[in-house]
Amino acid sequence: MNRINPTLTLLAVAMLSMLSTEVQCQIEKSIDLQSFSSLLYHIEELYVDSVDEQKLVQDAIVGMLEELDPHSTYIPKDELKAMNEPLKGNFDGVGIQFNILKDTIMVVSPITGGPSEKVGILAGDRIVEVDQENVAGIGVKNSDVQRLLKGPKGTKVGVGVVRRGVNGILDFEITRDKIPIHSVASSYMADPTTGYIKISRFAATTIQEFRSSLAELRAQGMKNLILDLQGNGGGYLRTAIEIADEFLTDNQLIVFTEGRSFPRNETNATARGGFEQGKLAVLIDEGSASASEIVSGAIQDWDRGVIIGRRSFGKGLVQKPVGLPDGSAVRLTTQKYFTPSGRCIQKPYEEGVEAYRKEKRERLESGELTDENSLMVNDSLQYFTKINKRKVYGGGGIIPDLFIPLDTTMASDYYYEVVRKGIMNSYVLNYVNDNRKKLKNTYSTVPQFIEEFEMDEKWLSPFFQYAEKEGVEYVEEEYLIAKELFDTRMKALVARNIFDNHAFFEVINPILPAYQKALEVMKDDTFERLNLAQNK
Repeated sequence: MNRINPTLTLLAVAMLSMLSTEVQCQIEKSIDLQSFSSLLYHIEELYVDSVDEQKLVQDAIVGMLEELDPHSTYIPKDELKAMNEPLKGNFDGVGIQFNILKDTIMVVSPITGGPSEKVGILAGDRIVEVDQENVAGIGVKNSDVQRLLKGPKGTKVGVGVVRRGVNGILDFEITRDKIPIHSVASSYMADPTTGYIKISRFAATTIQEFRSSLAELRAQGMKNLILDLQGNGGGYLRTAIEIADEFLTDNQLIVFTEGRSFPRNETNATARGGFEQGKLAVLIDEGSASASEIVSGAIQDWDRGVIIGRRSFGKGLVQKPVGLPDGSAVRLTTQKYFTPSGRCIQKPYEEGVEAYRKEKRERLESGELTDENSLMVNDSLQYFTKINKRKVYGGGGIIPDLFIPLDTTMASDYYYEVVRKGIMNSYVLNYVNDNRKKLKNTYSTVPQFIEEFEMDEKWLSPFFQYAEKEGVEYVEEEYLIAKELFDTRMKALVARNIFDNHAFFEVINPILPAYQKALEVMKDDTFERLNLAQNK
């Protein structure tokens, strides 16, 4: 009589159980899909009114993705090509980055130096009319926006915008132009030994632009560097790795990614960094996200430089494009990224998309942006830097080494009104256009302009009159409160229109607290006190 091996019997039972469970899961998934298809069929056949079945399916997909996380998104077939256009080169258009929010075109930001910015279009504006045609509340798509706003250089398009705090519709006429997609917004020598580079986004050409700027600054005597990532919402992961590699030494871990279906994948620095030696200060704020956090997190974790500003946005998710049978696609979150110390920078999103979007406003209301002691950290998410073993925290953005509060005392209601309504921008644009030749002949270089140009009464009086015609009454007390910021911003706008975008930052930065702090730490004992590596 043959004996039955009990071990083999148990193994067989376990395998059958696993197989049975897998089959059961597949059956349940099949039933769910059949139920969905059946519902669509009955809606098409029996529903009281005619329906757009394709829209129903798309809405269902969007709903499913919203249940996952705030960054998994659906891209319809007719929008896919435009969404996949790389961030490089030039195109003819009005120069805005936009989102469609609640069926309205919302300006995320005007492209630096572009025609929209020059006429006064601001981040947060909602475009409701294009050439007097209503575009709000009619199901407008990304492809519609591009069709309406893109066009040959030199052609004009009229837009009507709704701006928070302003009654009625503001009308602008924009002359389309070649839109520069420069990701290095500004670079110059902040003092005889300190260079400054501002990266506005991590695009395909960023590393070439950065290296070019670095070489130019070195030729001018740069030994220390301020890297400005304030307001930089991210971009390509590969570009972030390339930028971080410029500061770290050979084989230092830059970032690692990991997901349920993806094993841990590490990326290390190479031996060819362009700024591995010298003092480094990185500026961040609540608008610095994703790729910006990879760079600042790697620099902080390796004690390579000092991080200055306010807690960053907190986006630590990686999206993978997944094509669907109808030609549409989804960008599906597949992995989380982690800094070298092991921190996940992603802030919580379990309470849903709406709560996630309101988190930045909650920071302001809680006092976090103005008071360092208002920031609550989770001790269970405590990590340590790689060299000096300093405490750092995960779970919601990069917390800077040196906190710079949001300064609410520099401005006034009058300042906010003339800026928010685009009055300052439009006045400067008109003035420079009328006097460009004279201004260029008078000020041949940016340093000369900074030294000699004064925002005096002959400039200010006509502006106050212009603003009153535009509906903003002059209040001397409020002007005096914001005088430094008011005068400097107007001077910076003149510089941008005479020279370029680099000049704008060169004029306005010296009055900004984070920039001032960065210059200060290059001269004091901060690097020694924090024992930050200068890789000397």
